[in-house]
Amino acid sequence: MNRFSIDRRRFLTSAAAGGLGLGLYGRLSLAAEIHGGHPLAPRPGHFPSKAKHLIVFFMTGGLSHMDTFDYKPQLQRDHDKTMANGRKVKGSTYKFRPRGESGKMVSELFEHVGGVVDEFCFIHSIHGDSAGHSAATLGMLTGSVTIPMPSVGSWISYGLGTENTNLPSFVVLAAKEPYNGFQAWDSNFLPAFHKGVRVIPGPDPLPDIEAPAAPTTRRELEERMLRDLNQTHLDAHPGDPGLKARMLTFDTARGMMRQAPEAFDIGREPKHALNLYGADPADRSSFAAQCLTARRLIERGVRVVELFDVGSNTNWDSHRDMEDHRALARKIDRPIAALVADLKQRGMLEETLIVGCSEFGRTPWQDLTPQGRGHHARCFTCFLVGGGVKGGMSYGVSDHYGDAVLENPVHVHDFHATILHLMGLDHERLTYRYSGRDFRLTDVYGNVVKDVIA
Repeated sequence: MNRFSIDRRRFLTSAAAGGLGLGLYGRLSLAAEIHGGHPLAPRPGHFPSKAKHLIVFFMTGGLSHMDTFDYKPQLQRDHDKTMANGRKVKGSTYKFRPRGESGKMVSELFEHVGGVVDEFCFIHSIHGDSAGHSAATLGMLTGSVTIPMPSVGSWISYGLGTENTNLPSFVVLAAKEPYNGFQAWDSNFLPAFHKGVRVIPGPDPLPDIEAPAAPTTRRELEERMLRDLNQTHLDAHPGDPGLKARMLTFDTARGMMRQAPEAFDIGREPKHALNLYGADPADRSSFAAQCLTARRLIERGVRVVELFDVGSNTNWDSHRDMEDHRALARKIDRPIAALVADLKQRGMLEETLIVGCSEFGRTPWQDLTPQGRGHHARCFTCFLVGGGVKGGMSYGVSDHYGDAVLENPVHVHDFHATILHLMGLDHERLTYRYSGRDFRLTDVYGNVVKDVIA
């Protein structure tokens, strides 16, 4: 039987099951199957998983691991000492203290995150294949440091679909473009409707989304006629994925006109929620507002939300002065902690996987000035929260300076394999045939880090 075909008997049987508790997910899948298979209809993963949604925080420029979450007392003691490579050691200027029941040493830069640190799993042994911003950004967000490939969010949209086809399956909140621009969230050879939809935070994040007139019976009839015309054109041009993607984009745009204004309106939140994040409805460009918006989007069925705190300039790339990290951390610390706490008290944290990463870390030695650090790809830290992850855990060990991995190395491919696994997807089975080859996010590599999974 065709994947999207269904007979009357099966429909009635399934519909009856739906009335007895199939739930929204099942009813959406059934509706898509009846109507020819909406390409973004929710689909089951390869195996059951707790995580249903993904939120990614990308700290552009290279967040320093030894100044934030990978405490290195030896680095402090050996400050200004000459290393074997001829460089001088740079100790951290930030104070650390144990936080939570786990006693995790957390920098003063992330005071609020320290308050919820027992929900976090830190991986201190991440390593990548490039120490250049562009290549490393592509590596972390697409799995390839050489040529642009589909992004992590696009692969998950392709594998799982979405629970609300009136909103994009993959939303990107980015006030400024990161390195590589749209390639960081592109779908590349995957169908175009899996590409991330960039929203620029601000007073009017979705220009012209408001309908000029209220929906009417006549208007709905015109939309139906347009869909029929588009379908007739598509039938005359079979095998044109671009045409189908454009048609689906128009469908999503119509749905967004109905639902997006409400979804992006944080002014509808109660005062206590706004206070938790430190968000002001009058300033929708703040990172606090973006984190609150991320929660509102996944509540409404969006599968993946990716947030970029800064762009390719004036970011975490502190070659000259690590004091730059202070203002950048102040911007994201409270909102990230608030999102974790908010999701937990709403019972949503277990079904939401939160990922925090940067393209690489920073060197334990001085760089352009004695106050700065350089790029460092052979050992750095990323974090996972919720979604079936073990909280209050640190995995992997770096050496006494945070220079190299000592125990349990985790390549970026392994990190991606683990993210997919937590979302219910087997990274070796999630493939797409293109140009005569089966492609996947992890290429021919990757091992799931099972020790971080609850």
